[in-house]
Amino acid sequence: MPTAHINRIGAVHPPHDVHAAFVAFMRPALPPGKTRNVFDRMAARAGIVHRYSVLHKDGLGEADARGQKFYRRGAYPGTAARMKTYETHAPDLAARAVAALGLENPAEITHLIVASCTGFVAPGLDQVLAQQLGLRPDLQRTVVGFMGCAAAVPALRLAQAAVLADPAARVLVINLELCTLHLQETTDIETALSFLLFGDGCAAALVTAEETGIALGDFRAATIPDSAHCITWHIGDQGFTMYLSGEVPGRITRALRAETARGDAGGLLRGEGTQAIDLWAVHGGGKTVLDAVQTGLNLEENALATSRGVLADHGNMSSATVMFALKRILDVAERGKRGLAMAFGPGMVAETFRFRVA
Repeated sequence: MPTAHINRIGAVHPPHDVHAAFVAFMRPALPPGKTRNVFDRMAARAGIVHRYSVLHKDGLGEADARGQKFYRRGAYPGTAARMKTYETHAPDLAARAVAALGLENPAEITHLIVASCTGFVAPGLDQVLAQQLGLRPDLQRTVVGFMGCAAAVPALRLAQAAVLADPAARVLVINLELCTLHLQETTDIETALSFLLFGDGCAAALVTAEETGIALGDFRAATIPDSAHCITWHIGDQGFTMYLSGEVPGRITRALRAETARGDAGGLLRGEGTQAIDLWAVHGGGKTVLDAVQTGLNLEENALATSRGVLADHGNMSSATVMFALKRILDVAERGKRGLAMAFGPGMVAETFRFRVA
């Protein structure tokens, strides 16, 4: 039986670094005193240096600002305007990621899988890209939508299934998120802090049976009981409204501690313990999320260095984030090293897969 491999990954971000601009824009909207002090303290501790957006940093404007300001106090854009911006920018960013991937012959692609939860359009991004990239007319297309930060893992699972069904399959997997299109006008500190995390990015991966890159192992998912309220994502009149509960890190820590305690082969660690893992590609949902994973699994201090580096350089790019971590691993890891990828999404669900550097 063949083994599916991620042969290559192309990872790109938009040109505009908006992290500092966002902090400067959001702070005056919060009540002075304790609330602003908390925001300042958490911004300094977020472990994020850069976040990129398809919006120019000057697009974060005041209500009386002149010119084309996407966000203006008292006049934040509606959902239609945000989806139009997604439709305008998403194909170009995805095409850049595919170009970074370095496909020799796009017409050889047999399957296209697109994961995105930050925009909707029909004809879909999959169809737009197929035409733009010159992919074959009998291309098999799948869209993984609204699964949140964990969506990259089921997208790769679908790619693996395609290769196992047909060893000649050449699968292009796109993870594209424009998270910065969903900033909400708020004076609530918890909501403001959740927006402090998110940036835009896109990853493109080629998955085939060729034995180069990262060999994909078994995929496993686990739902944390009674946690559906902790991460929610709804379509509102002013974009998509995300709620990220302060309970999330604690829930992850407790769930992973339970995983390390079980010795059977049915758990996420397959009964082998963390000593069986050389490399960790964990979705950087935020510094507290990575801290929770490190504590819950009792990992060494530098075990999540790759994921922390992606968080610092890009913030949380939803489904694209874990692919950025996998690219960094693919670029430098030694042959034969074993790894575990993990991402968390609404539910709360932990999506994971084993891998090996081929």
